[in-house]
Amino acid sequence: MRERLYELLLGNQGTLSTADIILNFLIAGVIAAIIYLSYKISHHAALYSRKFNVSLVMLTLITTLVMNVIGNNIALSLGMVGALSIVRFRTAIKDPRDTAYIFWAIAVGICCGVSDYLIALIGSVIIFAFLLLFGVLRDGERTLIIVHTNGEMSEVRNGVENFLDKKVSLLVQNSTPETGDGEMIFECAGAELMKQEQAKGSLQELLSKTAGVKRISIVRQEDEVHQ
Repeated sequence: MRERLYELLLGNQGTLSTADIILNFLIAGVIAAIIYLSYKISHHAALYSRKFNVSLVMLTLITTLVMNVIGNNIALSLGMVGALSIVRFRTAIKDPRDTAYIFWAIAVGICCGVSDYLIALIGSVIIFAFLLLFGVLRDGERTLIIVHTNGEMSEVRNGVENFLDKKVSLLVQNSTPETGDGEMIFECAGAELMKQEQAKGSLQELLSKTAGVKRISIVRQEDEVHQ
Protein backbone atom coordinates (compact mmCIF):
# COMPACT_ATOMS: atom_id res chain seq x y z
CA MET A 1 0.00 0.00 0.00
CA ARG A 2 2.82 2.35 0.90
CA GLU A 3 4.61 1.59 -2.36
CA ARG A 4 1.42 2.29 -4.32
CA LEU A 5 1.00 5.69 -2.68
CA TYR A 6 4.64 6.45 -3.40
CA GLU A 7 4.12 5.63 -7.08
CA LEU A 8 1.04 7.87 -7.26
CA LEU A 9 2.91 10.77 -5.69
CA LEU A 10 6.12 10.54 -7.65
CA GLY A 11 5.18 8.61 -10.75
CA ASN A 12 4.16 10.29 -14.01
CA GLN A 13 1.17 8.19 -14.94
CA GLY A 14 -0.38 8.42 -18.38
CA THR A 15 2.42 10.32 -20.15
CA LEU A 16 1.13 11.91 -23.35
CA SER A 17 2.65 11.15 -26.70
CA THR A 18 3.83 13.89 -29.06
CA ALA A 19 0.76 13.40 -31.25
CA ASP A 20 -1.54 13.75 -28.24
CA ILE A 21 0.16 16.96 -27.12
CA ILE A 22 -0.09 18.50 -30.58
CA LEU A 23 -3.75 17.50 -30.83
CA ASN A 24 -4.47 19.03 -27.42
CA PHE A 25 -3.01 22.34 -28.50
CA LEU A 26 -4.77 22.30 -31.87
CA ILE A 27 -8.20 21.70 -30.32
CA ALA A 28 -7.47 24.30 -27.64
CA GLY A 29 -6.49 26.78 -30.34
CA VAL A 30 -9.70 26.21 -32.28
CA ILE A 31 -11.91 26.71 -29.24
CA ALA A 32 -9.79 29.69 -28.15
CA ALA A 33 -10.57 31.24 -31.54
CA ILE A 34 -14.27 30.81 -30.78
CA ILE A 35 -13.78 32.56 -27.44
CA TYR A 36 -11.86 35.33 -29.23
CA LEU A 37 -14.67 35.90 -31.74
CA SER A 38 -17.32 35.75 -29.01
CA TYR A 39 -15.55 38.39 -26.94
CA LYS A 40 -14.99 40.63 -29.96
CA ILE A 41 -18.66 40.46 -30.94
CA SER A 42 -19.99 41.07 -27.44
CA HIS A 43 -17.81 44.11 -26.69
CA HIS A 44 -17.77 47.36 -28.62
CA ALA A 45 -15.92 50.66 -28.70
CA ALA A 46 -14.47 51.70 -25.33
CA LEU A 47 -15.40 48.40 -23.69
CA TYR A 48 -13.44 46.27 -26.16
CA SER A 49 -9.80 45.53 -25.38
CA ARG A 50 -7.88 43.67 -28.08
CA LYS A 51 -5.00 42.98 -25.68
CA PHE A 52 -7.35 41.36 -23.18
CA ASN A 53 -8.97 39.34 -25.95
CA VAL A 54 -5.58 38.03 -27.12
CA SER A 55 -4.74 37.22 -23.50
CA LEU A 56 -7.82 34.96 -23.38
CA VAL A 57 -6.38 32.92 -26.25
CA MET A 58 -2.99 32.76 -24.54
CA LEU A 59 -4.63 31.81 -21.23
CA THR A 60 -6.39 28.88 -22.92
CA LEU A 61 -3.14 27.62 -24.46
CA ILE A 62 -1.11 28.16 -21.28
CA THR A 63 -3.66 26.25 -19.21
CA THR A 64 -3.47 23.43 -21.76
CA LEU A 65 0.33 23.47 -21.41
CA VAL A 66 0.10 23.26 -17.62
CA MET A 67 -2.34 20.34 -17.79
CA ASN A 68 -0.10 18.52 -20.25
CA VAL A 69 2.80 18.86 -17.82
CA ILE A 70 0.83 17.80 -14.76
CA GLY A 71 -0.90 14.78 -16.28
CA ASN A 72 -1.77 12.39 -13.47
CA ASN A 73 1.23 13.31 -11.33
CA ILE A 74 -0.24 14.23 -7.93
CA ALA A 75 3.02 15.60 -6.52
CA LEU A 76 3.54 17.82 -9.54
CA SER A 77 -0.04 19.08 -9.40
CA LEU A 78 0.32 20.01 -5.72
CA GLY A 79 3.57 21.81 -6.46
CA MET A 80 1.95 23.69 -9.34
CA VAL A 81 -0.94 24.79 -7.11
CA GLY A 82 1.52 26.03 -4.50
CA ALA A 83 3.53 27.95 -7.10
CA LEU A 84 0.47 29.59 -8.64
CA SER A 85 -1.03 30.49 -5.27
CA ILE A 86 1.71 33.08 -4.66
CA VAL A 87 0.86 34.96 -7.86
CA ARG A 88 -1.39 37.97 -7.38
CA PHE A 89 -3.26 39.59 -10.24
CA ARG A 90 -4.18 43.25 -9.84
CA THR A 91 -5.63 43.95 -13.28
CA ALA A 92 -8.90 45.84 -12.97
CA ILE A 93 -11.91 44.13 -14.55
CA LYS A 94 -13.94 46.67 -16.57
CA ASP A 95 -16.89 44.41 -17.26
CA PRO A 96 -18.22 41.54 -15.08
CA ARG A 97 -18.39 39.42 -18.22
CA ASP A 98 -14.59 39.57 -18.46
CA THR A 99 -14.36 37.36 -15.37
CA ALA A 100 -16.65 34.81 -17.00
CA TYR A 101 -14.50 34.82 -20.13
CA ILE A 102 -11.38 34.19 -18.03
CA PHE A 103 -12.96 31.15 -16.37
CA TRP A 104 -14.22 29.98 -19.76
CA ALA A 105 -10.69 30.10 -21.18
CA ILE A 106 -9.24 28.28 -18.15
CA ALA A 107 -11.94 25.58 -18.28
CA VAL A 108 -11.32 24.95 -21.98
CA GLY A 109 -7.58 24.74 -21.34
CA ILE A 110 -8.11 22.19 -18.57
CA CYS A 111 -10.41 20.06 -20.72
CA CYS A 112 -8.08 20.12 -23.71
CA GLY A 113 -5.07 19.44 -21.49
CA VAL A 114 -6.62 16.16 -20.32
CA SER A 115 -7.93 15.35 -23.85
CA ASP A 116 -11.61 15.85 -22.98
CA TYR A 117 -12.34 17.57 -26.28
CA LEU A 118 -16.03 16.69 -26.34
CA ILE A 119 -16.67 18.38 -22.98
CA ALA A 120 -14.76 21.49 -24.06
CA LEU A 121 -16.60 21.73 -27.37
CA ILE A 122 -20.09 21.04 -26.03
CA GLY A 123 -19.52 23.36 -23.08
CA SER A 124 -18.32 26.18 -25.35
CA VAL A 125 -21.29 25.76 -27.67
CA ILE A 126 -23.72 25.88 -24.73
CA ILE A 127 -22.02 28.97 -23.25
CA PHE A 128 -22.13 30.71 -26.62
CA ALA A 129 -25.80 29.77 -27.01
CA PHE A 130 -26.61 31.27 -23.60
CA LEU A 131 -24.85 34.46 -24.60
CA LEU A 132 -27.16 34.63 -27.59
CA LEU A 133 -30.19 33.70 -25.50
CA PHE A 134 -29.69 36.47 -22.97
CA GLY A 135 -28.81 38.97 -25.64
CA VAL A 136 -25.42 40.02 -24.34
CA LEU A 137 -23.77 39.75 -27.75
CA ARG A 138 -25.05 43.22 -28.46
CA ASP A 139 -24.43 46.16 -26.21
CA GLY A 140 -25.81 49.67 -26.60
CA GLU A 141 -28.88 49.28 -24.37
CA ARG A 142 -27.65 51.60 -21.66
CA THR A 143 -28.03 55.28 -22.55
CA LEU A 144 -27.29 58.30 -20.37
CA ILE A 145 -29.07 61.63 -20.83
CA ILE A 146 -27.10 64.52 -19.28
CA VAL A 147 -28.83 67.87 -18.94
CA HIS A 148 -27.12 71.06 -17.72
CA THR A 149 -29.54 73.78 -16.67
CA ASN A 150 -29.89 76.92 -14.57
CA GLY A 151 -33.66 76.70 -14.46
CA GLU A 152 -36.26 74.63 -12.64
CA MET A 153 -35.04 71.02 -12.42
CA SER A 154 -38.48 69.58 -11.81
CA GLU A 155 -39.59 70.88 -15.20
CA VAL A 156 -36.66 69.14 -16.89
CA ARG A 157 -37.34 65.91 -15.04
CA ASN A 158 -41.03 65.94 -15.98
CA GLY A 159 -40.13 66.60 -19.59
CA VAL A 160 -37.73 63.67 -19.79
CA GLU A 161 -40.04 61.27 -17.94
CA ASN A 162 -43.05 62.20 -20.05
CA PHE A 163 -41.07 61.86 -23.26
CA LEU A 164 -39.94 58.34 -22.29
CA ASP A 165 -43.27 57.30 -20.73
CA LYS A 166 -41.66 57.01 -17.27
CA LYS A 167 -39.23 54.36 -18.53
CA VAL A 168 -36.23 56.27 -17.29
CA SER A 169 -34.27 56.56 -14.03
CA LEU A 170 -32.73 59.67 -12.49
CA LEU A 171 -29.20 58.70 -11.46
CA VAL A 172 -27.61 62.01 -10.44
CA GLN A 173 -28.95 65.45 -9.57
CA ASN A 174 -26.44 68.16 -8.69
CA SER A 175 -27.07 71.86 -8.09
CA THR A 176 -25.06 74.96 -7.16
CA PRO A 177 -27.13 77.37 -5.04
CA GLU A 178 -24.77 80.30 -5.63
CA THR A 179 -25.12 80.28 -9.41
CA GLY A 180 -28.34 78.33 -9.81
CA ASP A 181 -26.67 75.89 -12.20
CA GLY A 182 -27.62 72.23 -12.04
CA GLU A 183 -26.90 68.90 -13.67
CA MET A 184 -29.20 65.91 -14.08
CA ILE A 185 -28.20 62.48 -15.38
CA PHE A 186 -30.89 60.07 -16.52
CA GLU A 187 -30.53 56.44 -17.59
CA CYS A 188 -32.79 54.63 -20.04
CA ALA A 189 -32.74 51.85 -22.62
CA GLY A 190 -31.31 52.86 -25.97
CA ALA A 191 -34.07 51.02 -27.81
CA GLU A 192 -36.74 52.91 -25.83
CA LEU A 193 -35.14 56.28 -26.59
CA MET A 194 -34.96 55.44 -30.29
CA LYS A 195 -38.58 54.30 -30.28
CA GLN A 196 -39.85 57.49 -28.65
CA GLU A 197 -37.74 59.73 -30.90
CA GLN A 198 -39.20 58.05 -33.97
CA ALA A 199 -42.70 58.75 -32.67
CA LYS A 200 -42.25 62.18 -31.02
CA GLY A 201 -39.17 63.71 -32.56
CA SER A 202 -35.78 64.58 -31.09
CA LEU A 203 -35.39 64.68 -27.30
CA GLN A 204 -32.73 67.37 -27.65
CA GLU A 205 -35.14 69.66 -29.48
CA LEU A 206 -37.81 69.12 -26.85
CA LEU A 207 -35.50 69.88 -23.92
CA SER A 208 -33.89 72.85 -25.68
CA LYS A 209 -37.29 74.57 -25.54
CA THR A 210 -37.38 74.17 -21.75
CA ALA A 211 -36.47 77.34 -19.89
CA GLY A 212 -32.98 77.35 -18.43
CA VAL A 213 -31.57 74.34 -20.31
CA LYS A 214 -27.99 75.13 -21.36
CA ARG A 215 -26.59 71.89 -22.73
CA ILE A 216 -27.88 68.39 -23.48
CA SER A 217 -25.71 65.31 -23.98
CA ILE A 218 -26.79 61.77 -24.89
CA VAL A 219 -24.09 59.22 -24.14
CA ARG A 220 -24.55 55.67 -25.35
CA GLN A 221 -22.47 52.67 -24.36
CA GLU A 222 -20.77 52.66 -27.75
CA ASP A 223 -19.23 55.91 -26.53
CA GLU A 224 -21.14 58.00 -29.01
CA VAL A 225 -22.03 61.49 -27.82
CA HIS A 226 -24.70 63.69 -29.38
CA GLN A 227 -25.01 67.31 -28.37
